[in-house]
Amino acid sequence: MDDSRTPPDQAAAGTGSEAATASPQASQPSTASSAGNSNTDPNLNGPLPLRPGHELPFVAPSSYLRPKPTSRTMSDKMSNPLDKDQMQGLRGVREFLKVRTSYDVLPLSFRLVILDNDLLIRKSLNILIQNGIVSAPLWDSRNGTFAGLLTSTDYINVIQYYCQFPHEIDQVDQFRLSSLRDIERAIGVLPLETVSVHPMRPLYEACRRMLKTRARRIPLIDTDDETGRETVVSVITQYRILKFIAVNNEQHTMLLKKPVREIGLGTYNDLATATMNSSVLDVIHLMVKYNISAVPIVDKDNRVLNLFEAVDVIPCIKGGAYDELTATVGEALSQRAEDFAGIYTCSEEDRLDSIFETIRKSRVHRLIVVDDDSRLKGIISLSDILKYVLLYGEEEDDLQEY
Repeated sequence: MDDSRTPPDQAAAGTGSEAATASPQASQPSTASSAGNSNTDPNLNGPLPLRPGHELPFVAPSSYLRPKPTSRTMSDKMSNPLDKDQMQGLRGVREFLKVRTSYDVLPLSFRLVILDNDLLIRKSLNILIQNGIVSAPLWDSRNGTFAGLLTSTDYINVIQYYCQFPHEIDQVDQFRLSSLRDIERAIGVLPLETVSVHPMRPLYEACRRMLKTRARRIPLIDTDDETGRETVVSVITQYRILKFIAVNNEQHTMLLKKPVREIGLGTYNDLATATMNSSVLDVIHLMVKYNISAVPIVDKDNRVLNLFEAVDVIPCIKGGAYDELTATVGEALSQRAEDFAGIYTCSEEDRLDSIFETIRKSRVHRLIVVDDDSRLKGIISLSDILKYVLLYGEEEDDLQEY
């Protein structure tokens, strides 16, 4: 570059050969740009004549001299203390999950209800209601093997079958739990992958399997070394895992101080809603359409009044009363147990550490995001929380290990 066209401030940066041998890559973009656009010699009164091909509006040299941007690693993006604390907290939780086993999550005493695969579906409903549970492992007594997990989704599939084939109501009453896969095929539903995990495997592995299959609970299956027979030890849920983290790993969850808005936690677009006067069947159709397990119940101003969950379907069809699905949501919610904890809400400004604190103290299955006027903004599921805690900022190689 011609020294006579170098701006005064750049010329002052060095003397003699130092200024003449400066590397173009070391120049600042703004300096290079001004070098391409300036045509005035500081020692003369008028502009210098432009060389052929240097007339504006040609590309300024700065576009060539500017270094090519390099990809930023996650550590580069952690530019402030809050970012660093957030990643430190997430890594701490992940290491905690890798050294603890699924068996560690189980309480000192618990009750396990296992249903035989040959049981009538309508009878299984009564058993769940009588025992105050919403799911149960299934057992194939003929082969002596674990046969899957019964959940509220299975009952919703039965309801869909009844809606599509109403003339077969008598046959529906005779369906057994072993028929659930046949029902899925009849209504065109892809069967859920049957997953399980050994109780002594790392808890991190159970979490990854749950996220991969979109399961909200996973059975713990042990195998006898001598006979090879399977034994159902228990079932752990996302809630139980997150509560285990909140209770035993507070030193790391307390570092997760970013608000849910900033970390993009939850769903905020295309939310399915219903009113108190909507029928239960309408809400079930919404769950099937959007592949969700809960529908916020709002008023005419979109203020949140309640939440209808998939488990609320179970008492609605007790004894095979499929005709009662025309009842309103308000009537269905009135059948909840007196000790129902209610729904939990938060704002977009609430931090993840406060959500973990809520999980530590209360039985939370999801949070409804509302504004200051209780209007619906979004919904945060436990799957959203677990996915963020396990996967955010992870490298691709780390993800492929599980």
